[in-house]
Amino acid sequence: MPNRVPRGGARSAISLLAAVAAGAGLLAGCGTPTTAVSPAALPVAASAAPPAGASPTPTPVDTRLPGLGPRTLKAVPADARQVVVVTGAGKNSSVSHVVIHERQADGSWSDGPTWSAHNARDGWTTDHHAGDLRSPAGVYGLTDAGGLLPDPGSKLPYDRSRGFYISGTGFKGESLAGSFDYVVAINYNRQPGTTPRDWTRPMGDSRGGGVWFHVDHGGPTHACVSLPRPDMRELVRTLDPALHPVVVMGDADWLSR
Repeated sequence: MPNRVPRGGARSAISLLAAVAAGAGLLAGCGTPTTAVSPAALPVAASAAPPAGASPTPTPVDTRLPGLGPRTLKAVPADARQVVVVTGAGKNSSVSHVVIHERQADGSWSDGPTWSAHNARDGWTTDHHAGDLRSPAGVYGLTDAGGLLPDPGSKLPYDRSRGFYISGTGFKGESLAGSFDYVVAINYNRQPGTTPRDWTRPMGDSRGGGVWFHVDHGGPTHACVSLPRPDMRELVRTLDPALHPVVVMGDADWLSR
């Protein structure tokens, strides 16, 4: 007896086969499915954020001083929070520049403005003697100020005296008048805590002395470091004994050791 397909069964079977074929074609295709997938249904990538409560890695603090190598930096006293760096253009050059640095609470250093300066006519030496026309490279305290003019607001002890009067001419024939209107003694071969005019020489007279910051007269010095008048006045006003100021001075190559 022939098989009979129930009424409506053929139509259902054909529909079923068509659906299977369509599904097979969809799965076998190499293109993108025609049915759009909602972005909301896609998995979300895991976050790289640190766990709750974790502290961020701190940025390392730079405790170096610009231009100073490890040997020179090691000579700077640990309690010095104000450092004046005098950088000579060369070992035999009389041209230099000056920057004041102050240590911050985190150990880093802030930089002040850069000032042009002169040093001794024949440059720098680590073995200074009287009359060699070189400035003594090294690290020295800054404890005493003074000048021919009234105190401009110095925090260091300030000795105003007619003893700072000077006349004559420099190496280029320039007038020296007013060079000592403001001075800060550099503690090379001198007794700290005395007027810059004190001529005590702990290492003896042959090692020179009387090395100061003073007002620039437009040419080289015998051993001092000279700054333009406004900058010299600012130096006197800025140095603070509570910050234990020192000067680090020498030619650039020596400072970078």
